[in-house]
Amino acid sequence: MAVNVFASATEGGNTAVPLGSSGVAATIDCPDLSERLTTVPQAARPEVDTELARLDQQIATAYGQLQEAARGADDGELDEAAVLDPLERERAATIERIVAAVDKAGDRPEGLDAEAACALRRTEATTAGAESGGPEQGQRQDGKEQEAGNGDDADGTGQDAGGQRPPGNGGQAGNGPVAGDYAAIESVRPNAVEAPRRDGASNGSFATSCGVNAEGLFNSDNLIAAPGVGNGAHHFHDYVGNQDNDAFSSDEDLAAADTSCADRGDKSSYYWPVLRLQNGTVEQDAQSPGGGIEGNAGEIVTPAEVTLTFEGNERGKVTEMPRLLRIITGDAKAFVNGDANANASWSCTGFEDRQLKDKYPLCPSGSDVVRTFTFQSCWDGRNIDSANHRTHVAFAAADGSCPDGFRPVPRLVQRIVYDVDAPSLQDGGKTVPLFAVDSFPEQLHKPVTDHSDFINVFDEDLMREMVDCINTGRACGAGASPGPGQGGDPGEGAGEAPQEQPTGDPGANPGEDATDEPTEKPIEEPTGAAPTEEPTGAPQQGSGAPEDDARQTDPASPSAEPRAATTPAGAADDRSAAEAVPGAEGGAGAREDVAAGAAGEPRVPQGGLAETGSGLGLWPAAVGGILFAGGCVLLARSRRHAR
Repeated sequence: MAVNVFASATEGGNTAVPLGSSGVAATIDCPDLSERLTTVPQAARPEVDTELARLDQQIATAYGQLQEAARGADDGELDEAAVLDPLERERAATIERIVAAVDKAGDRPEGLDAEAACALRRTEATTAGAESGGPEQGQRQDGKEQEAGNGDDADGTGQDAGGQRPPGNGGQAGNGPVAGDYAAIESVRPNAVEAPRRDGASNGSFATSCGVNAEGLFNSDNLIAAPGVGNGAHHFHDYVGNQDNDAFSSDEDLAAADTSCADRGDKSSYYWPVLRLQNGTVEQDAQSPGGGIEGNAGEIVTPAEVTLTFEGNERGKVTEMPRLLRIITGDAKAFVNGDANANASWSCTGFEDRQLKDKYPLCPSGSDVVRTFTFQSCWDGRNIDSANHRTHVAFAAADGSCPDGFRPVPRLVQRIVYDVDAPSLQDGGKTVPLFAVDSFPEQLHKPVTDHSDFINVFDEDLMREMVDCINTGRACGAGASPGPGQGGDPGEGAGEAPQEQPTGDPGANPGEDATDEPTEKPIEEPTGAAPTEEPTGAPQQGSGAPEDDARQTDPASPSAEPRAATTPAGAADDRSAAEAVPGAEGGAGAREDVAAGAAGEPRVPQGGLAETGSGLGLWPAAVGGILFAGGCVLLARSRRHAR
């Protein structure tokens, strides 16, 4: 069977992939076996995790083969079976090993062999000649008209997997995103709804300040989903908090590690896919697995601000999280899996009462992009992880109630702000570059695939302090807001935090389980703690002192080199691979100190007092001294005249 493959809608003039006349784009759609394996005996989990990661690698390899076939195809025609049949055989053998591993430790799973077959998923991309390029433009998928507000948008394939920069959208070359993946935030109706709170609700909050990863700790591992597997994520993550987090980190490694958090009692690991500008910048991961080789190309953007807030429950008290609890929110494969586990939320500063689930926001001038992750806050009371990394935790209902057998724990809300401009969709990002999150290659950088991970490594005393603070209605923690009236302009775009519970439809209104603004009391911030915003209060505008402070007070040494924790696929546990390496030289617009896609060093004031402005507080005293001396002179002269 033949299929026509069309490159990204946003890259006019790209010759890396032949463009078929049908305008069809395709990606590989395989069943996600991890969603089926909800129960795996503990003894079998290491082998099962390794084989699940092998399935991901097989899909990534097949996607690369699809791209290669598209390049050499006449008018985009290719033999579909030549890509899918070998993939099915490889998957069948891997699934057999998974079944055998589970059978050896417990009950044999049934029906998994039917999950081996994959398909090519076809969509239509907006043509490069379409000048509108806006989110209003209609799309077609599988022969049906779709509005841009729906979850299945135009996409494309044909990325130059070698990481070189072809013409077009900064190196993605058909791997997404496309114009239909963006929406103007001003066109979105307010949809964040405040959840009602009962008497006895836990209205406090605890904020921890862990910086913005200014030193550049990245890798393409995932300790939760693919422990012991190098490049298990197939995309790069930003890390804050725990500084020893790669595929081979043990619980003991996490406990003994350093932390970027201002409160040294928080060694938790917080990580999420990096955001990139598709501007052609060649990061050091351009030729690395998880980076350019797998379609993740362009300049990694360091967040302007990261706020990590733990909130309470709408109907009662919360209990302590168990140490080493692991939570994944969102679904990195939501584009092909569907939106059942999707939990992305995108917005703009000043407009956070409007949340997007399956679109990147186009923010007006002066407003910044905001990613928000609201984590599951119900725990089963027994397990710190589960076979599919989901069933041991759950989302609370809109009224705060947890499923039977689950208990409420503090709800983590991550808010990540980026100072990036709205891309120029009409010319495919040539004037102002596109931005997108890293993703598995076949997920085409869709915004609905956004996700975040958390491993609780709080000191037990600090966790008890957090719970007491939340349950007694106080605002605590090193990252706590200094008090009412200290945030951004509440007059415009004030809204609530995104809902906790994912919706079945990413286009549906979020906010059904948003939390109320916690009761506050002013808290003196420790030295070096980054100022943060209200977790659910009025959003701040995209520029101003709070975000600048967040950039400069990140706990990063000015002289430290960016660090990478990239583990090559299939590598043994070699900690030396995570050591600092010299920064790469970059041209105009490229950052100088980059290691495996590392971000540049934090900006540090330099020069004398006059250059930095640090001595401004001395000038009033100096002026006063001059005036006093002048007065004395005048007084002496007047006395002489009087004689």
